[in-house]
Amino acid sequence: MTTATPTTTVITPDGRSLDLYLAGPPDGDVLLFQSGTPSVPLPYQPAVDLMAERGLRYVAFSRAGYGSSTRRPDRSVADVVDDARVVLDHVGAEQAVTIGWSGGGPHALACAALMPDRIRAVATLASVAPYPADGLDYLAGMGDENVEEFNASLEGPEALIVFKERAWPIFRDVTPEQVAAAFGDLVDDVDRGSLTGAFADYVAACFREALRESYWGWFDDDMAMIRPWGFDLDSIGVPVHIWQGRHDRMVPFAHGEWLAGHIPTVIPHLFDELGHLTIVLDSMGAVLDELVATRG
Repeated sequence: MTTATPTTTVITPDGRSLDLYLAGPPDGDVLLFQSGTPSVPLPYQPAVDLMAERGLRYVAFSRAGYGSSTRRPDRSVADVVDDARVVLDHVGAEQAVTIGWSGGGPHALACAALMPDRIRAVATLASVAPYPADGLDYLAGMGDENVEEFNASLEGPEALIVFKERAWPIFRDVTPEQVAAAFGDLVDDVDRGSLTGAFADYVAACFREALRESYWGWFDDDMAMIRPWGFDLDSIGVPVHIWQGRHDRMVPFAHGEWLAGHIPTVIPHLFDELGHLTIVLDSMGAVLDELVATRG
């Protein structure tokens, strides 16, 4: 099984530690990657290679509470911008492009909205929409496990802790052979078929590292998602590529459609044949090409 350790750590002005991952050409233009929920942004070598071919350097950090990144209780989605700025300063990047996958999508959008001087373009892959979202049936088409998790978040911290205590050991210790079954109703045949070989190894490793010490990063992500994100989508002024697949049972297709209809600078990429995982496996080269072509 794959194991990985952060390239280094960064200390924030308020004394917290962030796990930092660096890969690709040290002199490349920075691509700041925001991982999903619950996950950490371990470098996936095939994707790093695609980035390097386009002159991009992979830079990513584990959000507060994941891996060994210090927890920041009651954080909002917008709070990630403080840490993103520290990381960009650390690697000497005045500007960057950013990608957010799944639960990382709102955090990438926050960086675009609140750091317009630093972020030149954004791509979200299977990003969730804000809650509540006018006109969006938020849970329609979502797998049973995420419906249960979301409802526990709405019920309150105590209910969510009960959910985490049960789910944490499953994903903290998951093996590549177990990861498809661990997803349960969150994957259909399209996504389930992608969970083999190196990619299954990668996904399982991201779960294990994210949850190695605790489930608090996962808990805080969930609570942040149901509260106001801390910025307005219509304030984003850089190109935003929204990538979404109709076979997604973790973040339903309608979330991508909703985001595409509410961001003024949107460039939608909505696909009938892709899912939550296959959108990354099948489309990363195209995602990067679009991102590079539209950066300011």
